[in-house]
Amino acid sequence: MIDVRSYDSLGELLRDACIQFKSNTALIEANRKREAARYSFLDFKRAAEPVAAMFAPTDRVAIVMSNQSKWLIAAYAAFYRGAVLVPIDFKLTGPEQVALIAHSGATVLVTEAALRSRFEDIGVRVLVAEAFSDLDPDGKAEFVPRQREDLATVVYSSGTGGTPKGCMLSHGAYLSQLDALLDRFPMEPGDRYFSILPTNHAIDFMCGFVGPFVCGATVVHQRTLRPEMILATMKRYEVTHMAVVPLVLTAFERAVKEKLDDLPDWKRWAVDALMATGLPTPVKSAFGGKLRMMFCGGAPTDRKLAEFFSDIGIPVVVGYGLTEACTVLTVNRLTPFRADSVGCPVDGVEIRIAGAGPGGIGEVQVRGPTLMDGYLDAPELTAETLVDGWLHTGDLGWLDASNHLHLVGRSKNMIVTAGGKNIYPEDIEGSFGGVGFEEMAIYATNYLWPAGDLEFGELVAVVRADDVDDARTAIRAQNRRLPDFKRVAGVVPWNDPFPRTASMKLKRNVLAESLRTLNRDAVEAL
Repeated sequence: MIDVRSYDSLGELLRDACIQFKSNTALIEANRKREAARYSFLDFKRAAEPVAAMFAPTDRVAIVMSNQSKWLIAAYAAFYRGAVLVPIDFKLTGPEQVALIAHSGATVLVTEAALRSRFEDIGVRVLVAEAFSDLDPDGKAEFVPRQREDLATVVYSSGTGGTPKGCMLSHGAYLSQLDALLDRFPMEPGDRYFSILPTNHAIDFMCGFVGPFVCGATVVHQRTLRPEMILATMKRYEVTHMAVVPLVLTAFERAVKEKLDDLPDWKRWAVDALMATGLPTPVKSAFGGKLRMMFCGGAPTDRKLAEFFSDIGIPVVVGYGLTEACTVLTVNRLTPFRADSVGCPVDGVEIRIAGAGPGGIGEVQVRGPTLMDGYLDAPELTAETLVDGWLHTGDLGWLDASNHLHLVGRSKNMIVTAGGKNIYPEDIEGSFGGVGFEEMAIYATNYLWPAGDLEFGELVAVVRADDVDDARTAIRAQNRRLPDFKRVAGVVPWNDPFPRTASMKLKRNVLAESLRTLNRDAVEAL
């Protein structure tokens, strides 16, 4: 592994990684059951050099692409030339992407041929990734060094509500983040990281690109994210690491439990006995047999969910971070295993709880070398968010005696009941983890339908489930375990997937607007 602390920029670091590990496999791209591409680090470097020749050091290079090898090639080429990278969410609509490209000041856009028509006449030079192979293979570009304080990326974050914001992140912030993560979770040549989250998102950019490359490990992409294809790829390439969000982890759990339910009684008893002892189980083979850990973040992770995977021999490392802080602020260690918190701060990060009230709950505020320089062209918003070096996250939580952070929700989402109790929808949603819903969201009844009476009580659950009757039964059972002021009083059946951000956080405001089009009669009292 390369000593990250001796470098000044991502471009310099990635360039040297490609030289040091030149004969190692850098990238594998699978398309269903077929291997579409494979690059050694030397192949990768040679493929990126003609692309780098298309960029100038003054460029801001936007990328709008799905997960694939050419995403990483374009990003490497931009950093090699000293340009600023602008990752754009592939799943946004065309108008949304165009608006972010314009706001960022991007001068070049790299995209896929299928999306090219979205970006006609928007005032930037457009490169189509499929045409990379047509570039002059002898095309060379001079490497342009950057310093730690120089701007590396402008990354757009919408959080869970509000106007998207362009976070300006320096090379030094990324290098500090990378150094802290590799100190806690080192990788090595031969490890294989499975990249299934959007590369434009902070988690996969760091864990599914920069981190593995610096360690000489291999990144595996899969062009389709159908569950059966994901599991097949994990087996074929013996994946050792991956990052997931809770929804993906829930889908994995459901698939495992369905297979367990199909076992004969004696086999199920044997697996349960192994799980009780903490020894690896045969179930692990469904994930390729080599998976050593899964990082999970981006949204609240149910404790029972993480414990389930630990029991079958696959540790889930739960963490917490923000785009405004590069990637990760806190993360649990592999030993001792903990699933009750989002971990302790990584090296260099300080956390304080501001305005703590009952239970020590207050706003989580952080400072350290990984924080953004500010929001692009938004000085007032920057001044509100970065105060005396502390990032005001808007998240609510508390610290335990071992300095582990426990999150309870967003300050903007807090519900004050008629009895004066402060409750957090994320906290209640977490208590229903493992119940068997596809998705669930808690709202205050009068938030959805203002000025109405409370015949359904103060809280309603919006539920997407295969069987709504089973969902209602499960909610009633769980309600009995909750304090009366946290109990759900009504259910709104919902058929469509919930709107979510790139990191799969619920867009509560967007879902609420759709719910308000319904009549209150849509609520089914429990």
